Amino acid sequence: MGFKTTDLCDEYAEELSICQTEFRSFGKKQAFFGPIATVKIFEDNVLLEEALKTVPERSVLVVDGGGSKKCALMGDRLGEIGVSRGLSGIIINGCVRDSVDLSKLEFGIRALGTNPLKSKKEGKGTMNVILKFGEMTWVPGEYVYADEDGIIVSPRKIL
Repeated sequence: MGFKTTDLCDEYAEELSICQTEFRSFGKKQAFFGPIATVKIFEDNVLLEEALKTVPERSVLVVDGGGSKKCALMGDRLGEIGVSRGLSGIIINGCVRDSVDLSKLEFGIRALGTNPLKSKKEGKGTMNVILKFGEMTWVPGEYVYADEDGIIVSPRKIL
């Protein structure tokens, strides 16, 4: 189903939150949407991998990596897990690596940038929690819509 965030904003502006952080696109899929699943981590991607393996199909995994650009939280291997599980996409408040490989995946991927260094593997963080970044609140179960013009969140499914 095609959509444009601009059209959704025109019709539903009063009930939407608009992310103020500009994310770069790294996946082949430019527009994606789905119910939000969340993980909060910092320079450690063990829980991100666990979330990719367990969140429901068609979900969008929203990852608050604290905005750190000191290492990557996801690379090609984790991206492939998202694709194989049928997730709609991932939004990372942090970095990715293997960007050339990620660009070939039929997966929506937004992140702040790239860093070739892998993350720690300590398993610290929390899953399924309310996140705050991009001057907005990300609530598990609400719906996120992302395309070339931006990222918006609705408390209900509007498509």
